[in-house]
Amino acid sequence: MIYTDILKNIAKHISLNEEETSYFISLLRFKEIPGKEYLLKEAEACKFINYVQSGALRAFHIDQQGRESTIMFAINDWWITDMYCFVMELPAMQYIIAIEASSVFQLRKDDLEMLYLKVPKFERFFRIIMQNAYIREQLRVLQNLSLTAEARYDIFIEKYSQLIPHISQKQIASYLGITPEFLSAIRKNKLKKNIS
Repeated sequence: MIYTDILKNIAKHISLNEEETSYFISLLRFKEIPGKEYLLKEAEACKFINYVQSGALRAFHIDQQGRESTIMFAINDWWITDMYCFVMELPAMQYIIAIEASSVFQLRKDDLEMLYLKVPKFERFFRIIMQNAYIREQLRVLQNLSLTAEARYDIFIEKYSQLIPHISQKQIASYLGITPEFLSAIRKNKLKKNIS
């Protein structure tokens, strides 16, 4: 098993010695997910936080009318879970699906708590990860409240350009909170502007 990528991810925020590295690796569980298969389903126990080793995943919620709302995307070198349910040890409120064949390293909630005790610097690491996620989501809410759909689409394309090959227009529309038809109209309008 090659742990290079996840250890580089950790090293962005904390330094580990050999013993700490070995202990961390001993807690990881490797999982492969075929494309279009679920890593997590609504109402299941949310036991893991997942580091994406390869592939692309999408977290989403389905409302009572059957409409999907994309919460987030995650590609290699990102972390993903249903954070509220993971932390509070509640049944999942969202789905996480592999957009394409993917692999993840998983860390159980119980093991994460042990990791905090045995290697306290991991509290710093996951605090930074969670702060960054909170900041990203707060900015997204503010953009949804204050910007046009076209401006939000422009920000999405600029910020998440590496995701575009992995996701459908329907999924982008779901993330932006608009219909696929409205997104199609935005794209056509942008194309006309670029041609002019």
